[in-house]
Amino acid sequence: MQRKLMAWGAVLAMLAVGVGAFGAHLLKPVISEEYMKVYETGVQYHLVHALGVILIALAVGQWGESTRLRWAGRLLIAGTILFSGSLYVLSISGIKVLGAITPIGGVCFIAGWLCLAVEAFSRSKEAS
Repeated sequence: MQRKLMAWGAVLAMLAVGVGAFGAHLLKPVISEEYMKVYETGVQYHLVHALGVILIALAVGQWGESTRLRWAGRLLIAGTILFSGSLYVLSISGIKVLGAITPIGGVCFIAGWLCLAVEAFSRSKEAS
């Protein structure tokens, strides 16, 4: 589980850098300033949550595998695809209905971080 999460986090981070460079160099002259901000928000959340997946992989190495950590990783990966992916497509296509998908990704982010927090709190009680 740790190696898979580390690999997913690294791939997501690599893609965030590539997507960010694509936006900065190729999209900026083509899309509106408003949509460029939407795109940049997607890149920011993408990179932060890629690092979050790597953090969860490190937690697995420290604490061992658990259902909560597995779900934390899955939810951050799903959130990245739904949240950032919908913002990328929205900013490029202008199809505003895609914005309805973005909050689902946000809920995945929140749930994933909650899973990590609950795991950390449960581990701290065990150590006490």
